[in-house]
Amino acid sequence: MAERVIPEPQRRRRRPTKQGTVLSEQVIVDTALRLVGLHGAQALTVRRLGAALGADPSAVYRYFHSTDDLLLAIADELIGQAQHGWQPTGDWRADLRDIGLRIHAAYQAHPQAAMLAAHRTSGRDNETRAVETILGVLRSAGFPDLEAVRAYHALVDQGLAFAALDAAVLALPAPALAADQDVWRARYARLDPADHPNIAATATLLAADMRLSGYPFALDLLLDAIAARLPDRGRPPA
Repeated sequence: MAERVIPEPQRRRRRPTKQGTVLSEQVIVDTALRLVGLHGAQALTVRRLGAALGADPSAVYRYFHSTDDLLLAIADELIGQAQHGWQPTGDWRADLRDIGLRIHAAYQAHPQAAMLAAHRTSGRDNETRAVETILGVLRSAGFPDLEAVRAYHALVDQGLAFAALDAAVLALPAPALAADQDVWRARYARLDPADHPNIAATATLLAADMRLSGYPFALDLLLDAIAARLPDRGRPPA
C-alpha cells in the first residue's frame, strides 16, 4: 500500500459497507488479524482487506496511511489483548510474571500476526499504557529509575523474542511441526550413550520438555536476576 494521506475530516466513513458493517479502525484491524491468521503476511493488502470488508479498497486509506501504519495498529491490538482484564496485585514479581505470560499468550493466539508485529514499536495507546504499567510496577517496587528501565527493556525484549520464536513454530505446517517435535524421540533418544552420555541420560526429559515453550522458565530466571538487584537486598546495582 503506497502512502496516501487522507485529510482528517474526510477519514471517517459512516455509510455501511456491502456487508452492512460501518467501518472503523477496530473493524479493519480485526479483519486484518483474521486474514493474516488464515493466509499469512501476503493477506495484508488493501485489495484483500476491501474484499473482506465489502468495501472499496480505498476506504482503508481513511483510517490508515499505509500497510505499515496498519501493521503498527495490529501490533498495538495484540498488546491491548494482553492487557485486557489485568489487575495489579501489589506483588511486583507476580504482577510482572502475569504481564509477561499474558503478552506471550496474546501473540501465540495470533502466530502469523506475531511474526509480523513482535519486533515493532507502535507508540500507540495500548503500547504506551503497557510501558507505563511495567515501569510503574518496577519503580513502585523500589528499583531506581535506571534499573527500572533496564529491567523493563530486558523483560519486554525477552517476552517478545519468545513470542516471535514460538509463533514461528506454531505457524509451521502441521507435518513440519510434527516432524520437528519427533526429532527428540526419533533421533536424540537413540544416540549411543558412549558417545553422547549427557543426551542419553536426559533423552526422555528432553523429548517432553522441548515440546513446550521455554518462556515461563526463562521468565522466572530473569525475574530472579531482577529481584537480586533490588537495592534493599544489600547488593547495589552494578
